[in-house]
Parts: sequence; structure tokens; C-alpha cells
Amino acid sequence: MRYTQLRSFHLVAGSGGFNAAADAFHISQPTLTAQVGALEEEFGVELFVKRGRRRELSDTGRQLLAITTRLFAEEAEVLAFLTETRELRTGRLSISAVGPFHVTEMLAAFNQAYPEIELAVKLGNSAEVLDDLASYRCDVAVLAYIDEDDRLLTMPYRRHPVAVFVRRDHRFAERDTIRLTELEGEPMIVREQGSTTRRAFEDALSRTGTKPRLMMEIGSREAIREAVIHGLGISYVSEAEFVPDENLKLIRIEGAEVYTYAHVVVLKQRESSRVIKAFLDVVQRARDAFDAVAAKQ
Repeated sequence: MRYTQLRSFHLVAGSGGFNAAADAFHISQPTLTAQVGALEEEFGVELFVKRGRRRELSDTGRQLLAITTRLFAEEAEVLAFLTETRELRTGRLSISAVGPFHVTEMLAAFNQAYPEIELAVKLGNSAEVLDDLASYRCDVAVLAYIDEDDRLLTMPYRRHPVAVFVRRDHRFAERDTIRLTELEGEPMIVREQGSTTRRAFEDALSRTGTKPRLMMEIGSREAIREAVIHGLGISYVSEAEFVPDENLKLIRIEGAEVYTYAHVVVLKQRESSRVIKAFLDVVQRARDAFDAVAAKQ
């Protein structure tokens, strides 16, 4: 097996086909075909199967892609390590996050400290973000909730209260605070299953024995806002993520602690990476500065 054969397979599999890989990486399609064919012939395996006019990964090909993804991610880390200067004047950091709010704040602080480090950000749900981290497709994950896992190093970053929001003509709109028990039977628009905000809110409701009336489940903050504006029900949101609107009123929850969190998560085996360690140090300083200001207020 030659390195070029494995690399050719990885490029084709990751690009979605031979022609796409040839265009993206400026390698002739016959060269890629020959390299992958030689790899299949040497080991007597079928890495791609025909589906009409397309060639798709076989089961063996999908398993090999998982291995080559880890292999070439490690190779990229070796290259980054060897090319980084002591002052981290070169390099790249990729981040996957469940939402833009906290990660934007972190990126601004990191960019100020290391302006020549290239940053790449991808947004997704919790499962996608964790999969990116475990598969080496990102260096750092930013999550609202994380289960205990010996493979992971977790740094709590920030927490924000969850609040209720209603349309301006709702009977609650004249209020600044509300108790969860007052939401009994209230038409409620909720986030999708797996939402950490929904989990925090429903846990708090459960502790009080309160049962709103589920009207709608929507997997988009923006769509939920529109549904509330159109009078389909009321909803909830982290105060940090609420966008003020003349048609909406944010109402804080009284007598119960309901919070969303932001955690910075990395693989323990990669925490010694210079660029990852630099990011964690910046996040730690930003968190300490915020806590110091909050303590004085």
C-alpha cells in the first residue's frame, strides 16, 4: 500500500466522487481512479459501488474513511505543530458550536490575542458538535450541556437565566416577572427534543409540577419568535439569546433557578496542542475577567 493510494481514496471519499475530487484538488480523474483501483486490487476489497451513474462508498469504504479521517487529522496536527512559531504566529483552529452567541465572544478574544491564527467555525446541534470533536473534524467544541466522559476535558464558561417571552398583547405582558406555576395550562411553543434550553425549562417545570399545554415543537429560535408574534402561544429563551422586538415582551422567572450554560470541551489527548492550549488560556482569562466584573456589581 502506498501513501498516495490512501490519500487518493480519502480525497475521493471526502469530496463525494472522483470528478469532484479531481476538480477540488487539481488532480486528474484518471490518476485518482488508478490509485484507488490499485488499492482495491492489492487488498481484494471494493471501496466504491456503482449506483446508476454514480459511485458510492461501500461498507468497507465507509469504515476506511473513518480511519483515514483520523489519520489525516493527526497528520495535519503534526504539520501545524512543526510550522507554529513560539508566538503562535501561524496555524489554524477549528471550532464546532451549538450556537453563535458564546463562541463569537470567545473568537473575538482569541483573535485579539492571536490575530494571525486562522479560525474556522461550524454550527450544529449537540450530537453533531460532539461527533465533530470525536472524529477530529474540530479542535474545540462549545456546548450547552455535556455528560461525564473520561475522554473529554470540560471548562465551564458562562451561564445565563432562561426567561419566558410573550406577545405584547398577552395578559402576562404587563409583568416583569412570573412564577412557573402560573404557566399551568398555558399554550406553549417549545424547542426540539434534545435542546438544552428545553431540558432546563422542563426540568424546572417538573420540579413545580406545572404542565403547560404543548402547542407546537419547532427547531428554530427564529421560527419560534415568529410563532409567538403571530399569537400561537408563548415560549422561553436564554436571556443572552433574546433579540428585543417591539412585538415581544421578555419576562424573568421568579422563585426558580433556570439556566443555560456554555462549556468549552476538548479531547484530553489533544489538550497539549499549542493552539488548543492557547485557546483554553484565552477563554479562562475571559471568564475570570467576567466573573471579576460580576462580583463587583
